[in-house]
Amino acid sequence: MRVLLSLLFDGTPFCGWQVQKNGQSVQQTLCQAFESLFGVPVAVTGCSRTDAGVHALSYICHADLQKPFDIQRLPAALNFHLPRSVRVKRAQVVEDTFHARYSAKNKTYRYLIQNAPYPSPFLENRAFWVSHPLDVGTMKEEASCFVGKHDFASFMASGSAIKSTVREVFEATVIPLSDTLLCFEITADGFLYNQVRIMAGTLLDRVNHRLPNTILQILAKKDRSLAGFTAPAYGLYLYKIAYI
Repeated sequence: MRVLLSLLFDGTPFCGWQVQKNGQSVQQTLCQAFESLFGVPVAVTGCSRTDAGVHALSYICHADLQKPFDIQRLPAALNFHLPRSVRVKRAQVVEDTFHARYSAKNKTYRYLIQNAPYPSPFLENRAFWVSHPLDVGTMKEEASCFVGKHDFASFMASGSAIKSTVREVFEATVIPLSDTLLCFEITADGFLYNQVRIMAGTLLDRVNHRLPNTILQILAKKDRSLAGFTAPAYGLYLYKIAYI
């Protein structure tokens, strides 16, 4: 019985999604909850890796249960064994061919930027703070340059062994969520290591006139040193995933 789970988690106390030797991960925490509930180990497969401190509003994973279980009761049953930093929002039975990672059509991330004279204590480890006023219109124009099929080598951190750095971005924009909170939202068929965080940092550096090259020029040159800084992990949220 293969089940899909949609998770909501605060990444602050975790070393990321994937099980690691040095630190507690979200995956390990969920596996422990499954074992507490069923009395046997249950393997959980996630839709994507996340870095330490990255949050999720709808993280998708799947698990194979050895015995049938009331799917309506499963979220509450798992939440009973989970810390408050991780919540199962919903669960559903899926075909055995469904895969949380490989069945995904696209992913949407959000990067939150607090634009205010002083940082709010309620957004600590939740949004990146910028004190000087930001031009939202200019940020939107800059973000739109990411849309399309491009080689994003300039927006990938080192240390990633992949075959291709080409990705297709379907939407990229900046949305004011309130008078002091901005959201850089981007949807693509996939993302490179630290890509969204580098994009967010580049947008901020461009709007602050710290980068001489335009985003299109940075894309064309395929040189990481030409892009902006890597924005902190705590402002990043996996927002939603669309499946085939």
